This record gives sequence, C-alpha cells and structure tokens, in this order.
Amino acid sequence: MNLKEYILNEIKELSLLNSIKEAQKLFKGFPITHIPVVENGQLLGCISESDVQTIEDNNAPISEHSHLIDFFFAVENVTVLELVKLFADNDCNMLPVLSNEKKYLGYFELSDILDLFSGSPFLYENGVEIIAEKSNKEFSASEVTQIVESNNGKVLGFYISNETSDSTQITVKVSSDDVNEIIQTFRRYNYNIISQYKDDFYLQDLKDRSDYLQKYLDM
Repeated sequence: MNLKEYILNEIKELSLLNSIKEAQKLFKGFPITHIPVVENGQLLGCISESDVQTIEDNNAPISEHSHLIDFFFAVENVTVLELVKLFADNDCNMLPVLSNEKKYLGYFELSDILDLFSGSPFLYENGVEIIAEKSNKEFSASEVTQIVESNNGKVLGFYISNETSDSTQITVKVSSDDVNEIIQTFRRYNYNIISQYKDDFYLQDLKDRSDYLQKYLDM
C-alpha cells in the first residue's frame, strides 16, 4: 500500500526563529498535538502543544526552548501497522515524514491512517474473533491458518495480543458457518480458548456436567 498520497502539508512547519506565540496560534487553529520544527529542509523534531502552553514568555523564539523539541518521525515507505505503532509510542496525532534522504516531506495525521486501517477486511468484514493461547514452543502461525481453513473457514486476520516468557496469545478473526468446529480443533491442538461463545458445545457440556454434579451433591 502506497501511503505517500496521505502526506499532508496544510500546516506550515515551524523554525527555530518562530516565536512561541506563533506556535500557540498554530495550535489554536488546528487540533494537533505536535508541530514539526524544520531548518533548511531538515527535521529538528517536534514541539508539543502541552509544552508550548506552559511557556509564559511567548515572545521568545523556539530556539530558547529547544530542549522541549522531541525527535520522532516516519519514513516515506512506512507501513500502516508501523504508523499506528509510531503514533501510539509518541502519543501524538500528527507524525512528520522524511524521505529516504532524510528530507522533510510533510506529515501524516492519525485520523487519516485510522480511516485507512478501518477499511481493511480484518475490521469491516463480518466475522468472529477467537482469542486463543498456546505455549511458545508449540505456537505456529501457519498452524493457526491451517486449523481455520481445514474447517472451511477463512482467516480475516490475526495478531499476537499478548506474549509472556511461556505462552503466546493470539486474536484471530474468522469467517465461518461453524465456528464451534474451529474452536474444538484449536483445543485438540492444545490451544487454551480465552474467549467464550454461546455456541461453544464444549463449555456447554462442562456446564451440564457441573449442574448434574451439584444436583447430586445436594441430594
């Protein structure tokens, strides 16, 4: 997927010579968390709205507060998943973009990337999410796909939702007419099913056995 068409230049970047007042005015006009600071086409970093608002002498140039500039960016050939992680890691809703030659190109906005991500089949297609867990030594991504497809299901996508030194937990979204068969196959392959489903016959059987035992004990 080519993300270059999502690079924006609507908001003019700042330089070290710009005043804090000018930065505050930009933040007031746009709902963004950061503004890039650029000199001669080179990104120096980003200054945040929260930091700018704490400065009393707003006539001072940004150069006097260069310690507030954080350096983070995305490269022009970045992937959507890498972008989502960069936005989260830097707690921002705009992200400067550099060319492969490290020249400033513009910025990405979080809302555009989330809209793009929401258009993927993993999110918009109807399906069931299965959360399953298995030991690290036995876990295999190809096995997950095999289990779903061997039961006439379709994998819409999956990701590792949690990982410890002993186990790997995945969230897999599937499209299937018989999710229960997929769940039971996961169990036969030693997966612990974390999520619960109303059509899970295994859990219903356990409940029936428990109810029977409790009835027997109450006699």
